[in-house]
Amino acid sequence: MGLFDKVEHGISSAVNNALSRAFASDVDPLEIAVALQKQLDTSAKVLDRDRRLVPNDFRVNLARHDYDRLAPYSRTLNAECIPGLREYAATRQYVFSGPITIAYVLDESLSTGRFTVDSDVRAGVASDTQGVLSSGHDLVLEVNGVRHPLTPPGFTIGRGTEADLRINDPNVSRLHAQISVEDIGDGQVQVSIADLGSTNGLIINGEKVRSGRLSEGSRIEIGSTRMLVHSPVGE
Repeated sequence: MGLFDKVEHGISSAVNNALSRAFASDVDPLEIAVALQKQLDTSAKVLDRDRRLVPNDFRVNLARHDYDRLAPYSRTLNAECIPGLREYAATRQYVFSGPITIAYVLDESLSTGRFTVDSDVRAGVASDTQGVLSSGHDLVLEVNGVRHPLTPPGFTIGRGTEADLRINDPNVSRLHAQISVEDIGDGQVQVSIADLGSTNGLIINGEKVRSGRLSEGSRIEIGSTRMLVHSPVGE
């Protein structure tokens, strides 16, 4: 069995063991894992004779039926896919520019059983723990094309006049979520988000949560609005 086959077989076994009894989606998790590997191959850019730079930020776009079934298992799926991608990359001397992130996104234009994968190269941010970010890169929360600086102490998000960041979205509660930004010294900040008892909840990187730490590349969904934490430096 070749090395590619071993990686694929390992992902298949782990994913099937973890998820096979949980759902029977029209999109097979193994299809997604293989598509992510192919994305590395098609997007690799030569750095030097021995190394090629590949994407580390992935977005898996799913139809409503598949999104509703797969999104609740995104953490389990990523726990198997990400090590497999690292191993696959190592066999081909691919280089990632930062941590691997995989988000599962609803795309109403897709039909059940079909999905697409988008990818990007995002520079890593030095950190020792998840959610601890370098503040020297002017991190922002981008919402509908507008960038909002992530500076202490943070801000509230909602549809009502009492929210610091107002969003015109009927699916967003009047006071939906709280972004907290804490200066922890040495040029670093710790960023988190918490649901404030909203009607439709909070999704981070495809997983519905009550609260969570945010890091470079974190994707947030509240109501019908999508947000992205990133550094605009170099764009």
